[in-house]
Amino acid sequence: MMCALRSLLLKGKLPVAPARSDVTRSVQAKATFATGSRQHDTTLYEFRTYSIKPSVMNAYMELTKENFHLRMAHSEMVGFWTYELGGLNKVFHIWKYDSFTHRSAVRAKLAQDKSWQENYLAKALPMIEKQDNEITYLVPWCKLQKPEKEGVYEMVSFQFKPGGPAVWGASFQAAISTHVNTGYTKLVGVFNTEYGLLNQVHVLWWNENPDKRAAGRHLAHEDARVVAAVRESVRFLDNQRNVLLIPAPFSPLK
Repeated sequence: MMCALRSLLLKGKLPVAPARSDVTRSVQAKATFATGSRQHDTTLYEFRTYSIKPSVMNAYMELTKENFHLRMAHSEMVGFWTYELGGLNKVFHIWKYDSFTHRSAVRAKLAQDKSWQENYLAKALPMIEKQDNEITYLVPWCKLQKPEKEGVYEMVSFQFKPGGPAVWGASFQAAISTHVNTGYTKLVGVFNTEYGLLNQVHVLWWNENPDKRAAGRHLAHEDARVVAAVRESVRFLDNQRNVLLIPAPFSPLK
């Protein structure tokens, strides 16, 4: 047996294992192009933003309040909000799916649900001027939190320079952590966009009311730890935007 293997090796018919240094260089090369922690959890969150015709905003919300249970019967809704500041006549909702396969199955069932189609969708679509959606993941270091009482929500969207979390992730996490540690606000979730604008992160915060949020922000801006962390993170930032959101009566997150 050994003679046969030796003969094949001499004839060049057996593959030769790469030298250890070659393997090491290959691993290092792959690490150079890595963009952050691999996404092992398939759970995804779809962000939907609808612009409603101003003249029918109240009618749209009443129709939605009466019929949205038909949609919620098909998959889990995280929350539903109306824009208060940073935009007008807009609604924003988040849907949770186990995977892309799960989302496709839900969408297929919705298309066959006559009650949903006739009682809600056919009436709501003429009221909507524009629809946008994004697919996001929770960042690995954040779990979705549910506030213990009702309040208002602030969505802050950060557009970072290209490169992914490997470039700006650590600095951004540090900046978020310092804000959490001030205690004036509650972190609900941090979402990294997968489909939509890349290198974009949405941070959802909860505050008891807008005045307490404003007071807390003023104090945070005087905190040396927050100032230092933000100064480091902003080096990777292109722009940011925030909106104040009011939860709808039927929203799971109040």
